[in-house]
Amino acid sequence: MGNNGPVTRPASARAPRLDQVCAAAVDVARAAITEVDPADVGEHLQAVAEGDRLVTHYFECRLAGYRGWRWAVTVTRVPRSRTVTICETVLLPGSDALLAPGWVPWQERLKPGDLGPGDLLPTPADDERLAPGYLLSDDPAVEETAWELGLGRARVLSREGRADAAQRWYDGDHGPDAAISVAAPAAARCGTCGFYLPLAGAMRQAFGACGNFYAPDDGRVVSADHGCGAHSETLIEAAETPVDELPTVYDDSAVEAVSVSRAPGSVEAAEPAEPYGHP
Repeated sequence: MGNNGPVTRPASARAPRLDQVCAAAVDVARAAITEVDPADVGEHLQAVAEGDRLVTHYFECRLAGYRGWRWAVTVTRVPRSRTVTICETVLLPGSDALLAPGWVPWQERLKPGDLGPGDLLPTPADDERLAPGYLLSDDPAVEETAWELGLGRARVLSREGRADAAQRWYDGDHGPDAAISVAAPAAARCGTCGFYLPLAGAMRQAFGACGNFYAPDDGRVVSADHGCGAHSETLIEAAETPVDELPTVYDDSAVEAVSVSRAPGSVEAAEPAEPYGHP
């Protein structure tokens, strides 16, 4: 007995042969484009064989805003017939076509500030930022806000949600790298400011709210190492300005000279005169 090998040969994919009757039907294919004005259909670009007696003709598209697009008209015929019929007409983008941006779900298109008065923003049931409020967790923030059975919130921030919020706040305009914080004195940090209101729970060590009416962050959450020039302990000492000493001016126009004499016998005549008013 010999070696029994495969008795069938793999079928090779045969490229479809361009049907000459269908390929010559350029005018028939052009006339099938009835959706637009004939002036919007440009030059014939090519004919491509799609199968046996099945050919697609491509025409230039001259519609405004459709740069690089092509009209595609597929034609066919039955065996032994020279009559060509239309299968379909469609407008297709070419390799350098101007295309609209890809569709993005609305949840991914939302940006901060998009929500306006009267708008509703539903939260998905499986949002990883939230955890059921009735679950007892090893997370202190979850326990202290939701362990009152039946009285707590339905959902609270999960560990992932809290970490995401903390990172966003820290990297934003109210963190240590904000321009106003970098320009503030090194000691003017929110954590040591009298207007700083620490948050509760796990966020307490890193974040609080600003309560300074004159500060740019008033009413906003700031990091403990954020800072500004309105720190409660910012004291500016008044610079000492030297005062020019003016020369003393005497007005002697109204001074009356008075002679003073000693009483006879008060001192020896040989003694030198003493200044008047000595002690």
